[in-house]
Amino acid sequence: MKDPRCTWCHSDPLYIQYHDNEWGVPTHDDKTLFEFLVLEGAQAGLSWITILKRREGYRNAFHDFDVEKVARMKEQDIERLLQDTGIIRNRLKIKSAIKNANAFIKVQQEFGSFSQYLWSFVDHQPIINHRQTMGEVPATTEVSDRMSKDMKKRNFSFVGSTICYAYMQSMGLVNDHLISCPSFANCCERS
Repeated sequence: MKDPRCTWCHSDPLYIQYHDNEWGVPTHDDKTLFEFLVLEGAQAGLSWITILKRREGYRNAFHDFDVEKVARMKEQDIERLLQDTGIIRNRLKIKSAIKNANAFIKVQQEFGSFSQYLWSFVDHQPIINHRQTMGEVPATTEVSDRMSKDMKKRNFSFVGSTICYAYMQSMGLVNDHLISCPSFANCCERS
């Protein structure tokens, strides 16, 4: 019998757990939103499973995604992280996490929370798509274009439109589970 899940999660137990329990679930917690902003940026040019397998390494390297602590990281922290095999050892991506922490804090100060800012792009309601095949899922949308442009203006990096759309999908701003996938209805119920 064919697996009813979205085809991208394959058979890896880590992928399946992430797909079934996290991807597409509307998320408003700023700590989780920061975690995935870092992880989505780290994923650029790589497969998502590569990042999922290093998620614990990222938690350790980036102070369990405490945005205030990450924002205070200095050059010696970057040098240390470039030796850390638990993460992607890319100087630009590491520096981006620190830069984004500082931009994240400024957004929190301006909007009261990062969640308020992020969810404003979708009028504080998830976009529920009704995709039948993965081929129908776009890499970018008008909303991700707008989000990317605004985030870049606010000094975020590694936030191109494709990364922003993946971020929207992972944080549940958009439900792109296939309608045949059991998680489609689960995410709709949690909206």
